[in-house]
Amino acid sequence: MPPAVVVVTAVVSAFVAGLWAGARRVDGTLDHLAARLDRIEQQSGDPRAASYVVPVVRRSVSGTMDDDLAGGDAMLVETVKARLVEEMGLLSLGMLRERQGSFAELYATGAKDETTYGTASYLGAGYFITVKHAVAAASTQPGGRIRLRVGDAYVRASVVDAGDAEGEVDPGDWAILKVDATLPIRPLRIDLHYAYPFADPVARMGNDYSRGIIATTGHIGQHRNGLVTCLTDGHPGVSGGGVLNRAGNLVGIQVGRLDGDYRFSFILPLRAEMFRHLRDVPLAFAVPARPGAATAADTRHATPDQPTRSVTTGGRATR
Repeated sequence: MPPAVVVVTAVVSAFVAGLWAGARRVDGTLDHLAARLDRIEQQSGDPRAASYVVPVVRRSVSGTMDDDLAGGDAMLVETVKARLVEEMGLLSLGMLRERQGSFAELYATGAKDETTYGTASYLGAGYFITVKHAVAAASTQPGGRIRLRVGDAYVRASVVDAGDAEGEVDPGDWAILKVDATLPIRPLRIDLHYAYPFADPVARMGNDYSRGIIATTGHIGQHRNGLVTCLTDGHPGVSGGGVLNRAGNLVGIQVGRLDGDYRFSFILPLRAEMFRHLRDVPLAFAVPARPGAATAADTRHATPDQPTRSVTTGGRATR
């Protein structure tokens, strides 16, 4: 065989062998990535999880696999979960279960021995926040009393400060309660900087129908005359119920609902005025996410509104 043919044959053989070896390496890489994506889907519990990892896979095939996947499957799973929570507007079940114990059933009895019920959110150091309309009569009438159910025990509470509301569903419809007993419950972190962005998911904890603390979720609507509209259950008993954002911070309290519609609720955003007499109390306040971030106080008067008939979400107890 002529030497030139031998050289060409050798070159072609080497080229083909290189292609074959390269194909084997690519196949092995893709099989490896496919197996990891299967594990990610199983660990995340969502069949769409892999779609969030595709950009990472593409970068990996282009030659940066070791760098992108250096953290292992655990890092990728956490990234996928964060993306799902962010893009689908989800709230952490673990967070809701953890916060449940920070809310108390409220029962206020007036002079005529009529009891109304609502909800109170624990701030720390024996202080709670609720709505003024649930405790106004009991705190001003002779013989009135306010009780909070914390766990399986009832403790007496008193009003130490309140807003200037003269009616229901009002920006001044708030009250601070004080309990002298030592409480074995975790205080909530107070967030005065939450801007209530449209469609943001929130959770509401309330004493629905005086049947204990129940969680429900909804999405932020519009800013109306110092309040925020939201589609979250406004059953009797949830007045004063705490509103939590995705971070699990207390950002407001529920003050009422639209007449005839239990799903259309009004939220009262927390503001600094409500804690004016608690400046020396060690409460936990959230730090703004970034300098100059919008606050609830900045946005609560953003949109004028026409008068709307609304009602309280407090209730009357039969016991």
